[in-house]
Amino acid sequence: MAIKWTESRTTQALATVIAPWVSSPYPCDLRLLVGCISNHEYSIKAAPGDLVIFRAEPAMQDREYIWQGLHIEGRQPLMNCIFVRIIALIFLILAGISPAEAREITDMTGRTVVIPENIDRVFAVSPPGTYLVYAIDPTPLIGLNFPLLENEKSYTVKSFHTLPVIGGLVGQGRNMNQEVLLLSAPDVIVIWMAPDIAVNKYYEDIFTRLKIPWVNVRVDTLDDYPQALLFMGDLLARKDRAAQLYRYAVQSLQQIKTTVKEIPAHERPRIYYAEGMDGFSTERAGSLHADLIEFCGGINVHRGKCFDNYTMEKISPEQVILYDPDIILIKEKAFYDKISTDPRWKNIQAVRQGKYYLIPHTPFNWFDRPSSFMRLIGAKWLSSIIYPERFRIDMVRETKSFYRLFLGVNLNDREAIEVLGQ
Repeated sequence: MAIKWTESRTTQALATVIAPWVSSPYPCDLRLLVGCISNHEYSIKAAPGDLVIFRAEPAMQDREYIWQGLHIEGRQPLMNCIFVRIIALIFLILAGISPAEAREITDMTGRTVVIPENIDRVFAVSPPGTYLVYAIDPTPLIGLNFPLLENEKSYTVKSFHTLPVIGGLVGQGRNMNQEVLLLSAPDVIVIWMAPDIAVNKYYEDIFTRLKIPWVNVRVDTLDDYPQALLFMGDLLARKDRAAQLYRYAVQSLQQIKTTVKEIPAHERPRIYYAEGMDGFSTERAGSLHADLIEFCGGINVHRGKCFDNYTMEKISPEQVILYDPDIILIKEKAFYDKISTDPRWKNIQAVRQGKYYLIPHTPFNWFDRPSSFMRLIGAKWLSSIIYPERFRIDMVRETKSFYRLFLGVNLNDREAIEVLGQ
């Protein structure tokens, strides 16, 4: 079996395996396996963690000989272990990229990163990043952070529904599966710059060790989205598409800011964000999970220092009674359906006056958990609820326009009304 070395800007080693049974190059990522690769005639040394890519080209040997000759130091021939199936699968389904085909990009933290010229396979370690990629182009996505809910399968492309779950920064014990990630062979990783520096460092160290290029995006607040859309368009070589979404985001946010700026403090309604099946979980003012309230001119009744940006905060029924909000925003439909008859809620001012609203969530939540580009239309929806006289927005028409632009879906009036929950 003939093996030769080549050099790369982004990897320490590339090995080329000559084989007769395929006619085009296929990469095989063996970062977790490589110690020493050898056969009867040749031996290649690589330090653990080095990237070794096999490229298959026409040659004289037959497949059986190749597999019998491929060993990893300290192991039986791969013909006898499960890794054979993994390697064969990657050989058959993935296309190689020449190391010379590379370019530089500056991410949203100012880092200069070398990435492949053409990005065909992307994984984002958290939902905000995954949805940002989806908005520009869902085609390159290679994995999900968690299994899709039924509403997330509405108005999204079929290929999105069948992606493997790789995990990532999503909490609830869904850590990133590094083996599945490696088998998916990403060209680049997208990391959402979460407020937790230690978490960011954890993922950065992983991808540095695995020698997968990674870029940072910042989408903590609504104001981050215009630049994030432009950056993602640059990364995916979809600048025209990104420019369209950028214009919508800038115009929409500026319209809200201009109007809200003129509203005096004493006219701003007090708003409670009800999470969980009983409504007694919420977010403090200042939390990135509830920033739409303040952005759209409301006052979040639950104030004070945020403990973290991951966990919903549980409060008592007595505290809600003391807050007695003017408006209640509701995340869960199950709670929305029973709030008017629940004795703990029915005497709250907002409930008595019918000013409680289920946040739209198809295909992704318009407000929070997980946050996404849908917050752009969520801001218009919330502004029109808080200040109907100041924001005279036809939300059926606006929903149809937004879904056509961001999701490539042409809703009719009935579908738009269903999305809005009207």
